[in-house]
Amino acid sequence: MYQMALGYQELLVILFILLLLFGSTRLPQLARGLGKSIREFKRGVAEGEAAADEQPELPRREALRAPEGSRLEDERTASRAEKLR
Repeated sequence: MYQMALGYQELLVILFILLLLFGSTRLPQLARGLGKSIREFKRGVAEGEAAADEQPELPRREALRAPEGSRLEDERTASRAEKLR
């Protein structure tokens, strides 16, 4: 497979174009903003993983089932049964 890698010449051309587009004063501000956003993203991912570890385990399907011999009715079924009586 062809692996796409940038050499030093390509990087210099890209940096030169960025310098022409944004100027020498705006380029450091853009780099600083990019660094802050990457840092915030990593912090958010770490907080999300920590929150996922703290969540209690969800109840299993077997635990949610009604005990043997009992019958669960929802409101519509119960109201129909009352009307028929």
